[in-house]
Amino acid sequence: MSSPRPAGRALDALRPITLERHAAPNAEGSCLVSFGNTRVLCAVSVEDGVPGWKKGKGEGWLTAEYAMLPRATHTRSPRERGQVGGRTQEIQRLIGRSVRAMLDDFAWGEFTLKVDCDVLQADGGTRTAAITGASVAVCDAFAWMVRTGRVKASPVRRRVAAVSVGVVDGHPLLDLEYAEDVRAAVDANVVMAAAESFVEVQGTGEHGTFKRIELDALLDLAAAGIRTLDAAQARALAGA
Repeated sequence: MSSPRPAGRALDALRPITLERHAAPNAEGSCLVSFGNTRVLCAVSVEDGVPGWKKGKGEGWLTAEYAMLPRATHTRSPRERGQVGGRTQEIQRLIGRSVRAMLDDFAWGEFTLKVDCDVLQADGGTRTAAITGASVAVCDAFAWMVRTGRVKASPVRRRVAAVSVGVVDGHPLLDLEYAEDVRAAVDANVVMAAAESFVEVQGTGEHGTFKRIELDALLDLAAAGIRTLDAAQARALAGA
């Protein structure tokens, strides 16, 4: 039976994945991540000081922002200036929670790491690509802090990665591209730490309800995909 997916991709196959480190050389850590035609530039800036509510505790902070460039999609979308939209807020909070799951604590002194995830091209899965690339960039930012004497050792304890899954035309699919995402009866984003434990699961029945057996199948698909992503992160970080 031929695959119902674009380009004949297997139901349980990721799109081609690339993780290009040091793509923004002025940033303390960066990664240009591609999930197929979705491309996101993740850059981490290390700044002295922490938010007011953290001052005086000797702890650092890690936060994230997300934006989609105007021509990341087929038609131009306006830039978000000043107050960002609800979708953007939700995604950047998800990215922030996900990268903070890489750590057990914030005991690295009063430094703030800001992760900027800018979508250059969108074809589905922008938030999951952003999380996967941001994890690599955060690892490199903390490595920079070690090299420059700001911390004695990296506080990173695990990587995180994320992938989308969904049910389209009755088929459970891994890593949905846009043409599949807009038709999905069930749509979910799964974030896992070091391909072992869940950080977050966001799932919705877009046109009704779905059964536990469908959710279990999607989580199994996601876990397998994230193991592949975790291995790709490890290979990228092992490079120069």
